Amino acid sequence: MGKRHIDLNNKTILVTGSPGFIGANLVMRLLREMASGTVVSLDNMNSYYDPALKEYRLGLVEKAAAASPVNHVFVKGSIADKGLIDSLFAQYRFDIVVNLAAQAGVRYSIDHPDVYIESNIIGFYNILEACRHNPVEHLVYASSSSVYGGNKKVPFSTDDKVDNPVSLYAATKKSNELLAHAYSKLYNIPSTGLRFFTVYGPAGRPDMFYFSATQKLAAGKNIQIFNYGDMKRDFTYVDDIVEGILRVMQGAPEKKNGQDGLPLPPYAVYNIGGGQPENLLDYISTLQEELVRAKVLPQDYDFEGHRELVGMQAGDVPVTYADSAALEADYGFTPRIGIREGLRAFAEWYAEYYQ
Repeated sequence: MGKRHIDLNNKTILVTGSPGFIGANLVMRLLREMASGTVVSLDNMNSYYDPALKEYRLGLVEKAAAASPVNHVFVKGSIADKGLIDSLFAQYRFDIVVNLAAQAGVRYSIDHPDVYIESNIIGFYNILEACRHNPVEHLVYASSSSVYGGNKKVPFSTDDKVDNPVSLYAATKKSNELLAHAYSKLYNIPSTGLRFFTVYGPAGRPDMFYFSATQKLAAGKNIQIFNYGDMKRDFTYVDDIVEGILRVMQGAPEKKNGQDGLPLPPYAVYNIGGGQPENLLDYISTLQEELVRAKVLPQDYDFEGHRELVGMQAGDVPVTYADSAALEADYGFTPRIGIREGLRAFAEWYAEYYQ
């Protein structure tokens, strides 16, 4: 499907889930690169992980806003609050919406299903309804590599069937794609879903393995390595994710009618992943080396003594591996930042933030 180019300057953009990890980095990039316009950040600042990190990222966003010609507004609230979403859309008439707000985490969904339904299903429905009643040029939303479930075929392609989620989180993300397709078809809303693969980097989510492992190692505790280390992950550095989102925002699926005179859904889904699945044990070794280099851990740290190899966890999958060829073909972009560079940036940030 063809793409309609969108110039981001002078646009009014909603980014939900900022100051979350990806959202904050996206908003900072927009504030640096747009010459004019308005960016609205929306987040409920919930305590799923340490809110101090969100406050820290919000501080970075506000600093970027102070030096930017772009108007930035932060709204504290939830996408599950229909009244709030409707009033924001009516007030700002958004040109582009990037929905990154979601209850994240595969493991948390096993014991806390209700928050996933509220945020990821009802919240996303509210966004779609608002886009229907206040037409937007492009809706971009976060999906997840978890939709591939236990797929045996690698690398994962967006052409693969994804009907067997192994966690509620994955099921809600697949639901987002289905709902977006229906709304694109019925109301001609240009929408693009992005399946993110294991995003990491400075000021990331503390529930992610690299971050929680660092906190445990720094406290002298043991880290658990699942599936006895026989795991591969397509780790994607946050700057690569943001570059991908930025490019996709500027190219909306074109509106066209089919032979029946009805709209062909202006709908697309892409993978954004490193494209180089890393063995979990190699990733951990690299992390440990970088933590020593950044002086988070002492030179003589006994890594072997702090590793526990354990079995597989419910809801988890042994391999994630992105085929990002479509993203390269349509937007000229493939993630480029390797784990050494990415983990070095994280370790240096961690040393500065916590020490």
